[in-house]
Amino acid sequence: MIVGVPRESFPGERRVALVPSVIPALAKAGLSMVIEAGAGTSAGYPDAEYEAKGAKVLPERAQVFQQADIITQVLCYGSNDQTGKADLPLLRRDQVLVGFLRPVGALETVQDIAAAGVTSFAVELMPRITRAQSMDALSSMATICGYKAVLIGADTVPRLFPMMTTAAGTISPARVFIIGCGVAGLQAIATARRLGAVTSAYDLRPVVKEQVQSLGGRFVELPIEAADAQDARGYARAQDESFYQRQRELLGRVVAESDVVITAAVIPGKQSPILVTEEMVKKMAPGSAIVDLAAERGGNCELTQAGETVVKHSVTIVGAINLASRVPYHASQMYARNLTAFLTHLVKDGKLQLNPEDEITRDTLVTRGGQIVNALVQKVFSLPAAAAGGQGS
Repeated sequence: MIVGVPRESFPGERRVALVPSVIPALAKAGLSMVIEAGAGTSAGYPDAEYEAKGAKVLPERAQVFQQADIITQVLCYGSNDQTGKADLPLLRRDQVLVGFLRPVGALETVQDIAAAGVTSFAVELMPRITRAQSMDALSSMATICGYKAVLIGADTVPRLFPMMTTAAGTISPARVFIIGCGVAGLQAIATARRLGAVTSAYDLRPVVKEQVQSLGGRFVELPIEAADAQDARGYARAQDESFYQRQRELLGRVVAESDVVITAAVIPGKQSPILVTEEMVKKMAPGSAIVDLAAERGGNCELTQAGETVVKHSVTIVGAINLASRVPYHASQMYARNLTAFLTHLVKDGKLQLNPEDEITRDTLVTRGGQIVNALVQKVFSLPAAAAGGQGS
């Protein structure tokens, strides 16, 4: 089978789906690679490195789609709402598509992919089980985002992060507060601590307290308890507005005392909860910063503007999206390793093996045979399973 890697077309996207170092592992599984010329250049992987490992570089995007049995992308149509639709005519029936699809974002895009007849897999639906850890691209990219968010915060505020004792006196350390302690939040804690900041963190899931403390952070405990704080996959559950209102009241003091606030509270498939209000921002010191990692889904800060950096009440609010693309070399490397582990799970002896009983395959498979076959997508959009074709189609 042939794996194709087209150049990413989302504006500003610098990552590439597969890097040269994974080509030998793919070859061992019976997979060869074709790649669009220049696809890896922005990430630091020139065409010559792909050719040296045995990949075939093709000059035209359409050629990659024509020759490949499996198309791998970082942002497929669905997650790429800017230019992704242009790839639909290039896809053919029974071709395999693997990448970020945002399958619970908009039904229309999933229907378009299904109508193309492709067998599509959404990597963001990877189950959080031990067997799938090496395939968990969502966690890999969240790690990059958490790291980068702290660097952006440090570069934005007008103060140093570490405590310093100098001939001009002692400089006190910056105070960083992270809200939301998933993969991105935990990496933000670790990075802020490495830079010498006094770091605090909060999450509505009490179970993460030990993880925060193990990284050297102080866990902020509030006298409120969330009902069903996390789902079966380990993600935080959405709460009712009365809970969030009480939460904001209690978090206000910690936010006001912080130099940098990093918000990373994301509910999969839902609008991000507002955790930092305009009133809370007003009480922050001039020059403080908020880096909102939930900006793409509306933001955790009331004043966040997705894709923009704004200054309100003398506080800088960074609503950057697609942060992983700002560290394209290692983000691509990590993503490529995730995809390679996934592809070698799906392909045996050069043939695609789809086992509907396998949790990894079942959870990530979105469309097949012209139908939407994923149970989660069916549930989110209230699609009857029988009409959607079922998992065995």
